[in-house]
Amino acid sequence: MANQDEFFKKVVAHAKEYGFIFPSSEIYDGLAAVYDYGQLGVELKNNIKQYWWKAMVQMHENIVGLDSAIFMHPRIWKASGHVDAFNDPLIDNKDSKKRYRADVLIEDHIAKIEEKIEKEVEKAHKRFGESFDRQQFVTTNQRVLEHQQKIDAIRARFAECMNANDLEGLKQMIIDLEIVCPISGTRNWTDVRQFNLMFATKMGSVIDDSDTLYLRPETAQGIFVNFLNVQKSGRMKVPFGIAQIGKAFRNEIVARQFIFRMREFEQMEMQFFVRPGTELEWFKHWKEERMQWHQALGIPAECYRFHDHEKLAHYANAATDIEFRFPFGFKELEGIHSRTDFDLSRHSEFSGKKLQYFDPELNESYTPYVIETSIGVDRMFLAVFSHALKEETIEDGSTRTVLSLPTRLAPYKAAVLPLVKKDGLPEKAREIQHLLMPEMMVQYDEKDAIGRRYRRQDAIGTPFCITVDNDTLSDNAVTVRHRDTMQQERVSIDNLNQYIKSRI
Repeated sequence: MANQDEFFKKVVAHAKEYGFIFPSSEIYDGLAAVYDYGQLGVELKNNIKQYWWKAMVQMHENIVGLDSAIFMHPRIWKASGHVDAFNDPLIDNKDSKKRYRADVLIEDHIAKIEEKIEKEVEKAHKRFGESFDRQQFVTTNQRVLEHQQKIDAIRARFAECMNANDLEGLKQMIIDLEIVCPISGTRNWTDVRQFNLMFATKMGSVIDDSDTLYLRPETAQGIFVNFLNVQKSGRMKVPFGIAQIGKAFRNEIVARQFIFRMREFEQMEMQFFVRPGTELEWFKHWKEERMQWHQALGIPAECYRFHDHEKLAHYANAATDIEFRFPFGFKELEGIHSRTDFDLSRHSEFSGKKLQYFDPELNESYTPYVIETSIGVDRMFLAVFSHALKEETIEDGSTRTVLSLPTRLAPYKAAVLPLVKKDGLPEKAREIQHLLMPEMMVQYDEKDAIGRRYRRQDAIGTPFCITVDNDTLSDNAVTVRHRDTMQQERVSIDNLNQYIKSRI
């Protein structure tokens, strides 16, 4: 864990040093758990959103987009259950005066036991080498089985407490598991109590006469209340989906782990409307399709896993998370939920408007069931960024820091570098830059020796460096260096655009 903690610090430092993420309001000493995306961060973030949008909307003729308002009628949040039930269990340590989510303390305790299993697996893998069978080892090794039994027992008790909203039971679990405050190291805990996560605000010129509004804690409700608008205006037939990318706000008890848990964040959500009775088939479909989307980026499959929910939300009849192996362990990256007809039924009840669909094949009207896929843009950013950051020892014995981002997500696809700042090379390099700019993000750099410029581009994740040298002026070709392999090849300028696009 110590090594992973050190690595995570490097991730945060690298993000700031190279213009990906800055602490918000930093010159005023910052604002807790709020971050700004810098000049490279906004490009990476936009590329993630475009990658999702193309896969979700452009490649599906029965899924369309939406951009709903952040401010919504306050009764929407009463109908959705957020006013009454959108709470987290809060606990304080009396010695450190620090506040924690009780459920997260227990989940972190489970994660520590899982780390012990992983250490046993790693030791066995080193011992047996290529012949090592992980599945056989984890199902037969006595130490692993003992650890797993502890995890299963804790999860069963945990699910029971969460489903029953048993706050005393959660506190007793924390005591029985001997969970200590990370700051004070003591077990001097307060009682567990509920804490509503919504930010409230006022609308109106006179505060006393104004209505209480909420900053939306999720983007999904904007989709549900527009169900009929989209279905009728777009002549959509069930099954169909509505996708949205937008900001959401949660007054988190403990916002932590950099951009993993923030109070202002961005979501990519798609609500898929289906016939009642078919929802579990569609749940399985979207579960598989979303995992394929993640793995298509080229990140190893072992970095992902499904985690089926033991405690289901009040609206769901099936739920799973796609978890990613972050530097601080496996955590939720995306949620896939079968939400039944809860949302449309509740909004029908509270608004007095029928939110139903007439199915011409069945010749009947019904309230569609919903399959939801929801992923945090910021968590996706952190997953991709942290996995990509590496330090490598190269052939000459020196080290380089490289950000091996998936090519399609990299902020700059190419950097154009004149070998020297004379002999007409900068002018030729600018021509090439302007040739490529309409098709992709390109950076021009002429400062420092060529080797240092390569290192700079490696550190920001640029897949291709295009070097303009004296031969370019005579043979109309450039040297293209590949970020990950550092191999170089000569490419005609006439073919350069297609050469790079074909590799993106």
